[in-house]
Amino acid sequence: MIPWVQLDTAKTPDGDHALRLKQRGAEFSIMLGSNELMNSRLSGSEEALARLSCHRISGRQPKILIGGLGMGFTLRAAIAELGADAGIVVAELVPAVVAWARGPMASLFGGCLDDPRVTIREADVGQIIRSEASAWDVILLDVDNGPEGIVHRANDALYSIAGLISARAALKPGGVLAVWSQGPDSGFTRRLKQAGFAVEEAKVRANGKRGARHVIWIATNGPRPAATGAKL
Repeated sequence: MIPWVQLDTAKTPDGDHALRLKQRGAEFSIMLGSNELMNSRLSGSEEALARLSCHRISGRQPKILIGGLGMGFTLRAAIAELGADAGIVVAELVPAVVAWARGPMASLFGGCLDDPRVTIREADVGQIIRSEASAWDVILLDVDNGPEGIVHRANDALYSIAGLISARAALKPGGVLAVWSQGPDSGFTRRLKQAGFAVEEAKVRANGKRGARHVIWIATNGPRPAATGAKL
């Protein structure tokens, strides 16, 4: 078996932990201690985060905010879903993750960082949300491990009542907040509803029809749309 090789490390924003980028053949992994945060073989739920959200918006020049670059799965799926007039901003708090995307993991990204629709901002997505009212058609959050984060405690603010109210204020009427999580969280569902969102919850496999079941919340800024019979 091909052994894992550690390519680089980066401090988490609080400085208390280190992210590790590892490679085995064509496979990449980002680790926090003994926890694997991402693996290049497991992209299904991150892709679904974009797919389930972007097809719900209409109109010209949609603006999309993605919290967390990761291995680019959500970004590439959003690019595939959206037209040439879309604008996509990706907020990534750890500069090394952007460097990895342009360096050792460039083959995974396939040039998507150079797409003219895409802007990368090395910034806290929460600050962007709080600073721009009624600016976004879709906000996609793939930050930490979801509402129960393990990487950076400040991420918890994104998923608090105050954070969700800020996210709703940052969305245009009818806009969508979509949140990825490693697992279910009934308390987070309640907070979304308390913040005024119409909420749907989807369970999505990590890799096609296999792998762990991850959770995606689709929260709409406005009345719940009429049922269409489509399945998440």
